[in-house]
Amino acid sequence: MPAPLIRTATLDDEDELGRLDRVTWSTLHAVAPRPQPPYEPFYSERFGPRDHLVAEIGGRVAGYIRLGFPTPLACNAHVRQIQGLVVADEARGTGVGRALLRAAQDEARRQGARRITLRVLGHNAPARGLYESEGFVVEGVLPEEFLLDGTYVDDVFMGRSL
Repeated sequence: MPAPLIRTATLDDEDELGRLDRVTWSTLHAVAPRPQPPYEPFYSERFGPRDHLVAEIGGRVAGYIRLGFPTPLACNAHVRQIQGLVVADEARGTGVGRALLRAAQDEARRQGARRITLRVLGHNAPARGLYESEGFVVEGVLPEEFLLDGTYVDDVFMGRSL
C-alpha cells in the first residue's frame, strides 16, 4: 500500500469522516454509546476542519486525527492533546496511524506547543503500542474509570515533550 497523503481536513470531508467514525466504532477505543441515526454532525462548534488531519490513500480517506487544546486556559496553551485517532479497517497495519500521529506532532510543534498528550483505554494494546513506539509515556492511570461491555477499563493518560 502506498504511503498516505496527510492533509488538513476540509468542510467537504465531513460526511466521510462521520461515516468512518461510525463504521470503526468499538469499545476498544470508544466510551460513548454506538452512534444511532439521526447522526450528529461530525464537525461542531468545538472541532472543525482546522482541528483534523486526514490521511488519504489513492484519493480515499483512510483515517484522521483530531488535535486540540486540553483546556481553554491560557496557562495551558503550550500543550496540545490528541482527541481522536481513527484508521479505516482496511488501512490498519499499513502505517496510516503512525503517519497521522507524526503529522499531529509536527502540527503541534508548528503551533508552538511544547508538549502533546492523549488518553487511551487501558485495554487498547495496539494503540498503546503505537503511542509508546512514538515516544509517549504513561503519565497517569485512572483505574476502572469506564464500564464497557460489563468490564471495568482503565483510562490511561500519556504524553511526551515536543
